Amino acid sequence: MPPQLLPASAAAFAPRASSVNVVLGSKVEPWLTQTLKRINKVKRPLNSVPQHQRCLTETLSSPNAIWTLASLMLPKHPNAELRRDSDPLVEAISNYEFIHAEAYIVHVDMVLRNEVAFKLTPDTIEALIEHHKDVFCIDAKASSYDWPEKEQHAKKLHEEFIQAINKYVFRTHVSALEGLEEDGLGELLCGKAEEVKNAIMTLLNKPLLPPPPKIVDVIRQPPLLPSSPVGASIWSHSNHSAGVPPPVDAWRVLPSSPAVTSTSADSNTPVWSNMSLQDIELPSSASPFNQPYSSAGLFYSSPMVSSPIPSLPLPSMLASHCGVNMGYGGFGWDRYQEYATIM
Repeated sequence: MPPQLLPASAAAFAPRASSVNVVLGSKVEPWLTQTLKRINKVKRPLNSVPQHQRCLTETLSSPNAIWTLASLMLPKHPNAELRRDSDPLVEAISNYEFIHAEAYIVHVDMVLRNEVAFKLTPDTIEALIEHHKDVFCIDAKASSYDWPEKEQHAKKLHEEFIQAINKYVFRTHVSALEGLEEDGLGELLCGKAEEVKNAIMTLLNKPLLPPPPKIVDVIRQPPLLPSSPVGASIWSHSNHSAGVPPPVDAWRVLPSSPAVTSTSADSNTPVWSNMSLQDIELPSSASPFNQPYSSAGLFYSSPMVSSPIPSLPLPSMLASHCGVNMGYGGFGWDRYQEYATIM
């Protein structure tokens, strides 16, 4: 994309230059030749590019070369001071005025961008600044609620408008030069004036906004500890880890004898509570033993269990678990010699 170059006279607050910067291509468009012949009272030769450039530069550099870009109808007074009348025509004439947006050409480029640049005249800029201060700012303050820095914000808004309106440069296609008249006067054609009007009204009607609300930091409550009474129900019902089995009571361990089986129906009752001594299968005294008897090999112990497996209670300890209903006959006192041999 070609660079957007403008002369120093197009900058904000810069005075008008004595000569307009005009750049033409190697070939002149026919419509430009016809326009220059139409506006010149004295016939001038227009047979080459330098002749066209010289004629156009002298015409646009004239102090009278002022263009009317658009006409704005704006209120004369703030809304509270406007006159009310039953006749709309009388009310419009009394309350509104026309401000003509006049400008002069600062740059003509028919090589890179094929555009012409206009800058508002000092009189137009001053009229718009007065309207913004005396009418718009007062209406903006009246239509908004009060806050401590409201006056400072309104003053800042007006200063921003002064900067923006002085920087405003209207760019359009070079075909706008077809509206050129004698002595360099002219006006925009083909609806270009509406673009200027919308741009200026956008600068004028910039709203007066209150400051944004302050962001309040939300203080979050720290997480509760396990000892907190509020979260006690959460921690008390926590499940055991899948890798570590829950602790097992000593009386729930399966016996070493293969003749005793346990089902889910009697999992909640001790294994020895409903058995007589005859149901217990004891090893014979004649059986040889090469190593001490141990029931550890019949059990599967997980490496994750931290507590040792309780030992199997001896038959001599069963008397405390058996009730009085067993009787002497069921206990088998006639086989005490076999028990003595085993011991």
